[in-house]
Amino acid sequence: MSQGDLDEVAGLVEEVRGRLVRTPGELTPHRVAEALRAAGRPVGDASVLAVYEALRRDVVGAGPLDPLLRRPGVTDVLVNGSGPVLVDEGRGLRATSVRFDSEEQVRRLAQRLVASGGRRLDDAAPWADVRLPDGTRCHAVLAPLARPGTAISLRVPRQGGFTLEELRDDATLGEETYDLVRQVVAGRVAFLVTGGTGSGKTTLLSALLGAVDPAERIVVVEDATELRPAHPHVVGLEGRPANLEGAGAVSLRDLVRQALRMRPDRLVVGEVRDGAVVELLAAMNTGHEGGCGTVHANSAADLPARIEALALAAGLGRDAAHSQLAAAVDVVLHMARDRGGRRRLAEVAVLERDPAGLVRTATAVTVDGDGRLSSGPGARRLLDVLDRSGR
Repeated sequence: MSQGDLDEVAGLVEEVRGRLVRTPGELTPHRVAEALRAAGRPVGDASVLAVYEALRRDVVGAGPLDPLLRRPGVTDVLVNGSGPVLVDEGRGLRATSVRFDSEEQVRRLAQRLVASGGRRLDDAAPWADVRLPDGTRCHAVLAPLARPGTAISLRVPRQGGFTLEELRDDATLGEETYDLVRQVVAGRVAFLVTGGTGSGKTTLLSALLGAVDPAERIVVVEDATELRPAHPHVVGLEGRPANLEGAGAVSLRDLVRQALRMRPDRLVVGEVRDGAVVELLAAMNTGHEGGCGTVHANSAADLPARIEALALAAGLGRDAAHSQLAAAVDVVLHMARDRGGRRRLAEVAVLERDPAGLVRTATAVTVDGDGRLSSGPGARRLLDVLDRSGR
């Protein structure tokens, strides 16, 4: 179809949309044909079907984004106002042939997606974060808060998740780091996965949980369900935002308390981003071995400061936060993303306390871009942790 034909169809779509809105009913080719006749437009089969398909995409599912969300390997779909849509297939962002011609189209899609997740998006509530019926995580911010236009960010869940073997084959893990993380899981070592946004923290954690002994019961607490480990005994608890009246919110802190009463062999917090860190550290200090979670941090060395900040905001003092962290966590697995967009396990670190009693990380293993390992000052302590857990 030529650009001229596309422009003509776009004009017909807007005219038919206006007429259909004035006479509500089910969207059918017959109603589209009637609207075209009423507008004095040609009513050939090709025109009717083209307009019908364009309207159907605009009111069903994610509209024109649906083909991108179904494309194998896509992890993120991003809309930045009108213009081309971007996707990430694991090697960085690239533009696609799918595009929006106007801000109105993007705003309409954002509002419909958010509404399908049970939330509202308008000038009074200009942003929202929801999970769509198919499990896709959707975040939207309306213009003019977002520039150059309404922004939609879709995080696509992978059905079944990756296995550790697949991460090894994909070079996210090297052969040696693959063996190392399997020892961490088998030894029920308490660990946290750190990294920046989109570095693969959740992907690695899900794969590690899939390697847990099938006889163990895993209870996962998340703001929005993203972890889908291939494990027979997983119970997920998902947080809930407040409703339009400002009531009904369920926080991670609430869910962590409930999870402790559900006989977990392993307690997992998908992403520690608020005061739930206090409950997580307390739980990991009450006999729940192998507890784990993810934390946003630019490096493994930044983890203690990040935990301290979250704990202080929740009312836990600095000394208490460091004491809890030192007793709760044994190993830190840091994920990084290189300039080419490739995600990989870049560092394994252990925790130790300085003379003042504050926790700091000690690098045990670093992994360069070619997968070569280098030992750090924490290597001996890591061996001791793994040796102690394997007894």
